[in-house]
Amino acid sequence: MYRAGELRKELTPAEKKLWAYLRGDKLNGVNFRRQHALGNFIVDFVSIKRKLVIELDGGQHLEQAEYDIERSKYLEAQGYKVIRFWNNQVENDVNGVVRAIEFALKGDSIK
Repeated sequence: MYRAGELRKELTPAEKKLWAYLRGDKLNGVNFRRQHALGNFIVDFVSIKRKLVIELDGGQHLEQAEYDIERSKYLEAQGYKVIRFWNNQVENDVNGVVRAIEFALKGDSIK
């Protein structure tokens, strides 16, 4: 999908920072893709094998909360677990975000 490829070239600073921890199977040997199309949606990061979607939200997501809810419902209906972090969480505590992703990969719930 053309848009996904375009987005891969235009990562936000938070996406770049988290991608450094996810790329190359660095996180417990789990393969993640970035800016990947699932149905009609492009997700920030996904492990297809582990059925985990990671979304990073900036200020624009406050205005599109309804869209994000519908998108999460669709992804969950496809069997994916969706976890979200604010960009500033990644910027200020990337290690905490990575730990939360590790818990999600183990099947522990994130609240």
